Amino acid sequence: MPPMERRSAPDQLDQRAQVLLKTLIERYIAEGQPVGSRALSKFSGLDLSPATVRNVMADLEEMGFIASPHTSAGRVPTPHGYRFFVDCLLTVRPLPQERVHEIESELRRDQPQRLIGSASQLLSHLTHFAGVVVAPRRLQPRIRRIEFLSLSDKRVLLILVTGEGDVQNRILFTGRTYSAAELVRAANYLNRHCAGLTFEEIRGRLHDELRQLKSDVTELMNAAVEAGGEALEDASGQYAISGERNLLEVEDLSSDMARLRKLFSLFEQKSSLIRLLELSSRAQGVQLFIGGESGIAPLDECSVVTAPYEVDGRVLGTVGVIGPTRMAYDRVIQIVDVTAKLLSNALAPH
Repeated sequence: MPPMERRSAPDQLDQRAQVLLKTLIERYIAEGQPVGSRALSKFSGLDLSPATVRNVMADLEEMGFIASPHTSAGRVPTPHGYRFFVDCLLTVRPLPQERVHEIESELRRDQPQRLIGSASQLLSHLTHFAGVVVAPRRLQPRIRRIEFLSLSDKRVLLILVTGEGDVQNRILFTGRTYSAAELVRAANYLNRHCAGLTFEEIRGRLHDELRQLKSDVTELMNAAVEAGGEALEDASGQYAISGERNLLEVEDLSSDMARLRKLFSLFEQKSSLIRLLELSSRAQGVQLFIGGESGIAPLDECSVVTAPYEVDGRVLGTVGVIGPTRMAYDRVIQIVDVTAKLLSNALAPH
């Protein structure tokens, strides 16, 4: 059973055009050079003249499946062409058994704290691209203590201490200056009402109370509740990424250093990438975002292949590979799919 649902080919592409498009994309993925009509005549297995092949290629170009680089008479696939190839033409073969055993041996049950990092390193090693794994979201931590510290006239540092002893800080930009006594009073109120609760519970309990409370520190406490919830949410949504430097070796990406810098900036910021990966975790099986489909500008020249991993039917996170649009999709799809399944097995209770 393939990990991705196969779609039927649209009526406007006859069998001949599909074979030529499939051959062109496979040659381009393998060699990285624009593919001409002579090569298509040779490798497609069709008994067609170069003139006929050129006519079909012109039709495919008009439909947006392929494009002509200015420096070559050959053609290259567009993101639209890759999407059609993956959905309708791609043959996904099972990974060799020795490769499956290699992945399984690296994802060791007896080292659960290292599983996420090991999985991202494996994905990178096996594909030679960037491997990424979103770690399971922790249960919402409970608050042990809240404190405020004045930084300047209209800046207050919010300090959160969780029941596990983790400390998170957030700077609040306030509409006015608060005295030391006011900061203590606000902190005392929140600690009295919030100790032992999650921020979701705090929001529910204090929403109406703070609105009705006639206090000059109400605005500060409201800001603390919102910022505190965001701080702990950010802290729980972590991911491991490995092999970013592999992308420096990919000619399709390294030729545009400005775009590559934006891509590395995306890896550092994390939030947009995590949203994409968490979105894909809500779907079944392998998901594929080609070029602009991700909606994240730095990934316009990349493809992202993802799959969710789960335990007892509950999705815990996502594994994925980020690479150029010119990738061996059949191989990468299987590596991501198998890694997700084996990570699920390794995380399952013994």
